[in-house]
Amino acid sequence: MTASDSGTALHGSAKANLPGPAPVTGAARIETLDILRGVALFGILVINIQFFAMVHAALVNPTVSGALTGLDYAIWLVSHVLFYEKFLAIFSMLFGAGIVMMAERAEQTGKGSMLALHYRRMFWLLVVGLLHAYLIWPGDILVSYALIGMIIVFMRNWSPRSLVLVGIGFLALKLVIGAWFGVVIPLLPADEIAGIEVGFWSPGAVQLASEIAAYRGGFLEQMPMRVEQSLNMHLFFFPTETLPYSLAMMAFGMAAMKSGLLRGEWSCNSYLRLAATGLVLGLPVVVLGVVMNERHEWDMLFSLYFGRMFNTAAAPLVALAYIALVIVAARRFGPVMRAVFTPVGRMAFSNYLAQSLICTFIFYGHGLGLFMQVDRPGQILVVIAIWVAMPLWSRAWLARFRFGPAEWLWRSLSYRRRQKLMKAL
Repeated sequence: MTASDSGTALHGSAKANLPGPAPVTGAARIETLDILRGVALFGILVINIQFFAMVHAALVNPTVSGALTGLDYAIWLVSHVLFYEKFLAIFSMLFGAGIVMMAERAEQTGKGSMLALHYRRMFWLLVVGLLHAYLIWPGDILVSYALIGMIIVFMRNWSPRSLVLVGIGFLALKLVIGAWFGVVIPLLPADEIAGIEVGFWSPGAVQLASEIAAYRGGFLEQMPMRVEQSLNMHLFFFPTETLPYSLAMMAFGMAAMKSGLLRGEWSCNSYLRLAATGLVLGLPVVVLGVVMNERHEWDMLFSLYFGRMFNTAAAPLVALAYIALVIVAARRFGPVMRAVFTPVGRMAFSNYLAQSLICTFIFYGHGLGLFMQVDRPGQILVVIAIWVAMPLWSRAWLARFRFGPAEWLWRSLSYRRRQKLMKAL
């Protein structure tokens, strides 16, 4: 998902002569944010590929198809420790940062209603997200971002300290909700526990066969399963998990933007200290979660909620460490970072949707139909191929056009006028 528009500060009477709100392109963009968006898209695919290629439960229960061993285990372990939730946290932080940038730009121009524009953007994002979730892939995050964006915009003028406290509060709420479910579920009748296990954790042979048959089938055959999973995401997981967690990450992103962290304004030593702190405090907690889950042999009564809390608590620290390291790398290896990640980040909305279209074509029955037929090493090969392709097609597109196709459509709808797409020759 692309965040929003930015601009350079303008003061005094110059505001009166500025045009109304309009998309920002070229030099007015903050390059650090484009690089971070690109990096986040690369990282998110490492986790999403499991949702594209495997049954839904495999994302939270890696043993759903049997014990992990050898290379399969190594790939899962690396993806879980280094990627799972970390890059989604970065993505969410950047979304919050985008809201701050839009508010700043509205204040600079002094024209147009920031809230009206923001709600039009969120409305059209919600529309695209619903189409994405129910027609393409149930792992969509756009619906959640649009709904949370309608709430968190009212925090745009808060101080960094207040935003950090709000973020900590909602992160704590997410953990409390998880702990509550973790305590309550074992107290339920045995048949209800068995129903939860089959539905969310370890589907039986019949359920697995049904999901596999659905996604290996044609588009219409996939629809009932995709709708069921999307409704479950929106009606259960959104209020209990996605809402508090993503709201917390967006609040952290707003604070990071206001503090200059995401703008690249800190010193290298400050970024390196942040990176060291995040990795030293965060990664051991994630690893401890793996150890605890394995000691409990991935038993649902522990691992479904308590077992995931370690990663949830530590992911924001690791995500901030990654942000700091990317910014330092952008300073030291600027040309390479800009060549690889900036085009991808400038077209983040389009690339996010492109990942879904490509991966569902590979794994679903309207395409190659390889659902549950590609092991984890094979999935990583798909990831690497898309990693190579994204900068190439993004650079080729941006050489001729001002926006990615999804960005152009979103902006045209939000600003209620057709945006110029072609670059001047």
